[in-house]
Amino acid sequence: MNTSHMKVNVGDFQIGEEERRAINEVLDSGKITEGSKVKNFEIKLAEYTGTKYAVAVNSGTSALIAGIAALKRADEGKWDSKTKVITAPVTYVATSNAVVLNELEPVFVDIDPLTFSITPENIKAHLEEADDPGEYGAILPVHLMGYPCDMDKINKIAKEYGLNVIEDSAQALGTTYKGKQAGSQSDFSIFSFYIAHNVQAGEMGAVVTDDPDIWRLVKKIKSNGRMCDCRICTRQEGKCPKLLGYKGHDDFDPRFTHEFVGYNFKTMDFQAALALTQLKKVDWIIKQRQENVRYLNEELENFSEHIQFPVYSKDISYLAYPMVLKPDSGISRKQLRTELEKLGVETRPLFGCIPTQQPAYKHLKDGYAGKLSNAEYIGSNGFYIGCHQYLQNEDLDHVVASFKKIFQSI
Repeated sequence: MNTSHMKVNVGDFQIGEEERRAINEVLDSGKITEGSKVKNFEIKLAEYTGTKYAVAVNSGTSALIAGIAALKRADEGKWDSKTKVITAPVTYVATSNAVVLNELEPVFVDIDPLTFSITPENIKAHLEEADDPGEYGAILPVHLMGYPCDMDKINKIAKEYGLNVIEDSAQALGTTYKGKQAGSQSDFSIFSFYIAHNVQAGEMGAVVTDDPDIWRLVKKIKSNGRMCDCRICTRQEGKCPKLLGYKGHDDFDPRFTHEFVGYNFKTMDFQAALALTQLKKVDWIIKQRQENVRYLNEELENFSEHIQFPVYSKDISYLAYPMVLKPDSGISRKQLRTELEKLGVETRPLFGCIPTQQPAYKHLKDGYAGKLSNAEYIGSNGFYIGCHQYLQNEDLDHVVASFKKIFQSI
């Protein structure tokens, strides 16, 4: 086998006949923004995650911004600019950005070095040592790379302190925790359908919840705070419930009447159409990714003294194949990633410790010095490669051969 020109990407998206047909259906419908595909996707996503409601938006980041904004508006007396949200230091920066953009303060606790999740023990210890636990409004765990956080214990702590719980499940669609879907065990959760994720749509996200108030508010917030919040518009049938309070206003239109300031986070039927095709395949997608992780773990076992490989579980819907270099690995992350890329194995750093390693949050660095040792180590030494469903045996074998070649030379 000639591997000189092989490329093993972190992610892939393959357009087949079903995907082309779905896009053509949108084009033929004459309605490309928030039509039947978006409505159908919201229904199917809620069914899959075991939640009552889902709202599609244009990205996972937008979902988190809108969800937090809805939570604040649903209980306005609880939140102000000093309210704090406990969250994960190692994740995509959008998690913290959504907190800050809602004029709240992210507070970071350290993570489990194997699953990258904030731990109930660290959350509890932080709250016990806080000068004023009443300043805290929510806990925002992140199911990074598909690893589920310990939601039972987190929810128990939240109940004890009167806190809301928000799940960032952007990377974990299909992961289960004690038989329940990730994203179904909090006040609301968000998912991302970015191109490299498990269910792919290019750019799209969603909020899922069992709370009808949060659901209605997110629907309004994503449309610049407009009055409409119905799942299916009945205005053309003369049945719009919003019209009842506006008798005599012949020119009233709730779609262009705005109750509060919101955002334009609406999505399009194209993305929803693609996501629907992927939801049909989600069990196969998850199984293939799990099998690829299992295979790589077995074949790379000889390098376990140098590298921490992923924890394998049939409950995890793997976004990618995350690794962490061990202290005596004999090679730096930069060197290893560089050599892998030369051999055609695409890599990504495993984000960074937000308050100490992300420039946007440099104002927090001194305050967190020495407090996030696991997060800082992983932020400097963690990285990942692909485990996606389109990888073939020759791709996986090429990854294994690449590691062998690199470590034989050091």
